[in-house]
Amino acid sequence: MKTIVIIGGSKGIGEAILQNQLNTHKVINISRSKPSIIHENLLHYNCDILVDELPDLNEVDSLIYCPGSINLKPFSRFKIEEFRSDFEINFLGAVKAIQKYLPQLKQSNKATILLFSTVATKLGMPFHTSIASAKSAVEGLVKSLGAELAPKIRINAIAPTITNTTLSEKLLRNDAMKEAIAERHPLKKYLIPQEVADMADFLISEKSGGMSGQIIRLDCGIVTFKI
Repeated sequence: MKTIVIIGGSKGIGEAILQNQLNTHKVINISRSKPSIIHENLLHYNCDILVDELPDLNEVDSLIYCPGSINLKPFSRFKIEEFRSDFEINFLGAVKAIQKYLPQLKQSNKATILLFSTVATKLGMPFHTSIASAKSAVEGLVKSLGAELAPKIRINAIAPTITNTTLSEKLLRNDAMKEAIAERHPLKKYLIPQEVADMADFLISEKSGGMSGQIIRLDCGIVTFKI
């Protein structure tokens, strides 16, 4: 039984990942709110990743960093503080978590780190300057840190397209918007959290033992295809 630490496992994609792992692994969730589920394999710490000190842990086999933001508007309307805020939650929070638990990860025989990017780093879209910039930093971290930590620790990232979570509810707030967003994707759909959680399950398992430094475009075809 591995010890999996999830930063931000109480909502959305993080919660789906958490539920995927509970029956087979010990899961430690670190977030500002408790998960809705109670399980004998689940331990929760209340913590704001940007403000509080992370708890001391004895064992960490997999570290998954889920917090993120969707802050979309014209570049001219962004304030420097908003760029800084997006960078802190998407990138610096991940750096903080990795630095905290790197000693424990190095003690594991099959350590993995999983971060999250976005399709907006590869597909130029209006109003995405802040989030695309912050997530591009995440991708650079995955590549560079993956090389630095090899062969002991594997690190990868998932770059999903829009996913039906509370974070994206403004973009999916009615049937017309949902239909329009689905239509933009070659697969004529957008993601649900379980699809992302299943990819996360693969990337922290031995099934992906030959993969590190990879950015997995879970994109419903929007980056890959031109149809």
